[in-house]
Amino acid sequence: MRVLLISANRTEINMRTMPLGLACVAQAAMREGHAVKMLDLVQEKDAPGAIAAAIAELDPEVIGISIRNIDDQTMLNTRFFFYEDNQIIALVRKLSRVPIVLGGAGYSIYPKAALAASEADIGIEGEGEAVFNMVLERLKNNETLEGLPGVHVKGRGLMAEKILIREPDAFTLPDPDLLIAATGDAGDLWIPVQTRRGCPMRCSYCSTGAIEGTITRKRSPKNVVEWIAKMESRGVKKFYFVDNTFNLPPSYAATLCKELARASLKLKWRCILYPYRLDESLVEAMAEAGCFEASVGFESTNEKILRRMNKRFRREDVAETCSLLKRHGIRRMGFLMLGGPGETRESVGESLSFADSLDLELIKITVGIRIYPGTALADQAQKEGVIVPDDDLLTPKFYVAQGLEDEIREEVERYAAKRPNWAV
Repeated sequence: MRVLLISANRTEINMRTMPLGLACVAQAAMREGHAVKMLDLVQEKDAPGAIAAAIAELDPEVIGISIRNIDDQTMLNTRFFFYEDNQIIALVRKLSRVPIVLGGAGYSIYPKAALAASEADIGIEGEGEAVFNMVLERLKNNETLEGLPGVHVKGRGLMAEKILIREPDAFTLPDPDLLIAATGDAGDLWIPVQTRRGCPMRCSYCSTGAIEGTITRKRSPKNVVEWIAKMESRGVKKFYFVDNTFNLPPSYAATLCKELARASLKLKWRCILYPYRLDESLVEAMAEAGCFEASVGFESTNEKILRRMNKRFRREDVAETCSLLKRHGIRRMGFLMLGGPGETRESVGESLSFADSLDLELIKITVGIRIYPGTALADQAQKEGVIVPDDDLLTPKFYVAQGLEDEIREEVERYAAKRPNWAV
């Protein structure tokens, strides 16, 4: 079939976001012989014009639209990206009457609500590489979508419960052309790399479990490094490992770093660390393999708040992690998420003071926590009357400790005013 795949995201925050997930779906569809054109709207100055031109050129039989983020997760002056995405969906519907299929991480958190609120026909909840091809085959043969896992049909609901891909290596990482062909200077891009799917940590506020599940599924480190080398040969020098916990499991992370070092590629990369039992030998291996910066999502340093968030580390682990990274020349970016259940003036002050003592290169602070469906935070918010039981949470809702929002903001702004490396 002729398939047009559109990445609806048009927002650049800190760096350009590349549509890795959509490119994986495109690669899988091409492997099955479908004629696929991928359109990344973040690269288009005239998004409506680019969409119209792509539809006219390809005359697609199916159009897939990837929804990356629903909003910017910021409580103050929230930007509701799904409103903008819905405008894209409406434009596509105006230009074409073929089936529109929604997917992506943002869609997968709210599959029923997002499909109902849009003019799309079908939605795929969860990983799309295998299921999208199943949908294409059924549509090609004019067959019903009954029984397809994770597939939602407008007006009919969920066809069958979603399934996860057990072996990510069953689907190859996308060809470089799908990600960088139209971007100009590839050397300026941070290319995302996902080596693992799923996260078992079950943090109280996190949506990853809803998107990828809680069982870690790993790609072969050798295959990952071969793909990175292919990208590097095309001029890409910067990579961002988007795995939720790069250092877990430690044995896998160590093997990946050894493969990267062995390849002797001239590149630098970022990753996200979970500050728990981080061994210095792994940090040393990361540095030798080209690690430039690590994001440490400790969110709080108050022990009671950490337990409420279902974190397994303690503040001493955070300090040790940051110390190890500094020792091996890796830049450190820390994150605080203030205002959650149990937060007090004292716990906020404790977290800010401790974060300051870490002497990090950059600290990012958010006040209020986005409430995602199916999380422990959503359960707590419902008990407290912050949200009602039937709220689908597609429209952004935030949790902030009652009566503390203004005080927390004032305290954060007081700290940030004297610290240019603090971002609020």
